Amino acid sequence: MRGKLSVCVVAYNEEHNIGRCLRSVSWADEIVVVDSLSQDRTVEIAKEYTDRVYRHPWKGYSTQKNLALSYTRCDWVLALDADEEVSEELKGSIQRVLKEEGDCDGYEVSRRSFYLGRWIRHGGWYPDYQLRLFQRGRGRWKEAELHERVLVDGKVGRLRGDLYHYPYRDLSEHILKMDRYSAIAAQEMARKGRRFRGWDLLVRPLFRVFSSYVLKAGFLDGVPGLVVALSGAAYAWAKYAKLWELQNGPEGHACGHSSGVAGRGSPGALAG
Repeated sequence: MRGKLSVCVVAYNEEHNIGRCLRSVSWADEIVVVDSLSQDRTVEIAKEYTDRVYRHPWKGYSTQKNLALSYTRCDWVLALDADEEVSEELKGSIQRVLKEEGDCDGYEVSRRSFYLGRWIRHGGWYPDYQLRLFQRGRGRWKEAELHERVLVDGKVGRLRGDLYHYPYRDLSEHILKMDRYSAIAAQEMARKGRRFRGWDLLVRPLFRVFSSYVLKAGFLDGVPGLVVALSGAAYAWAKYAKLWELQNGPEGHACGHSSGVAGRGSPGALAG
């Protein structure tokens, strides 16, 4: 008997992405969208694809995604961000899982990001495996302010086909997100007791450039590959500079707080 599929998506002000995302999974048995009180046409567009649209104030990435998961009703769940799109090859792989009785409880998929006019295939941005398909009741988002991930109770496999990712409309949006996420990462490190060390500001950014551009062949992606490497270094520098500010800066001038934004940047740009 064919298994049924629920798709769950969280969104905030994603009118430029949500239609593409939901259109790519219009074949699913149900689509659940949890919107964080968007101020654009996100909800209006989402309702063109599903009547299962819920509006909740932002409570953090993992909390919001687990809330969306709680609304699903089918045997299998595919968890997506609004800036992602299921490719035809990945669609076929998912449908085979639903049709054939396998021995895995969850599946990772390769995510490929479109950035500065091209698909990025190197520099640590690809294949960027993400666990997104799992049996309902066997998977749940791990609570984390940043870099949340699905934990599955059981065996995990991998599917063929890419999950397309459109993380940033332009370089300005990339820079704004790096600023926000570096603040969140610094606060998370501080909460865990991570102490700032002077070499963090120099060695980590330099290694990030070398690793992304040379070791991971980012140079093969041309100028966008160089931007990926340098932006990763800038993110690493900002994260540790903000950690220093939290621990040593004037009181009341610590780095900013998380905002209710559900769209995500590529993990490749936000690591280090």
